[in-house]
This record gives sequence, C-alpha cells and structure tokens, in this order.
Amino acid sequence: MNTTVATIVIVGALLLALASLITAIRDRPMGVVLLAGFVLLEVAVLVQAGFVIAALAGGEGPSGEAVTIYGYLIAEALIPPAGVFLGLAERSRWGPAILVVAGFAIAVMTGRLLQIWQGVA
Repeated sequence: MNTTVATIVIVGALLLALASLITAIRDRPMGVVLLAGFVLLEVAVLVQAGFVIAALAGGEGPSGEAVTIYGYLIAEALIPPAGVFLGLAERSRWGPAILVVAGFAIAVMTGRLLQIWQGVA
C-alpha cells in the first residue's frame, strides 16, 4: 500500500470534513467547492484502490486479510458519491453535515487500511 497516497486521502478527507463543518455551521447548502473537493477525493480513493489491488495481485500485503481489504476498498469507493448525493438532496445545513461524516469516515477507513496492511491490527 502506498503510504503517500494514503496520507493524501486522509488529509484531503479531513480538510473536506472541516470545510463541510464550517459550511454546516454557517447554515449554507453544499456548494460547487465541496462538490469538486469530493470528486477529487473520490479520484484519490480510486487511485489508492488501484495501488492496493495491484500490490495484492503481486503477492504483497498481509496474508489472510484480502477479503477485509477488498471490503474496505469497496466501501471507501461508495462513500463519497453517496455523501454527495445525500448532500445535494438535502439543501439545508444537514447536507454539509452529511459530508462531514463522509469525510471523517474516509479518513478513518484509510487509517484502518494502513493498520491492516502493516499488520498492526
């Protein structure tokens, strides 16, 4: 697993969660900036998934944890689009609040993937 890409995903997700929190506190609906940020986050998550799948295919990674890793990768790829869809559907302050949870979930799941990959957990 590429730790540089994982770090980019974690930092980006936390920054987007913070921006979404500020937007929710200001009682504003989700805007184009948050939408673009979550699109970029989805691209970073997919790049990370490509690195992880390539490494697993090459025989790297923890033994016996492939199913868990694939589950995390699939869930991580689904969270940003689902969060954006719900954020656009809810035009009150709760739309950006949904994105706060989505960004935080991506950061936590990526950190957990790193732990599993390194055999710490």
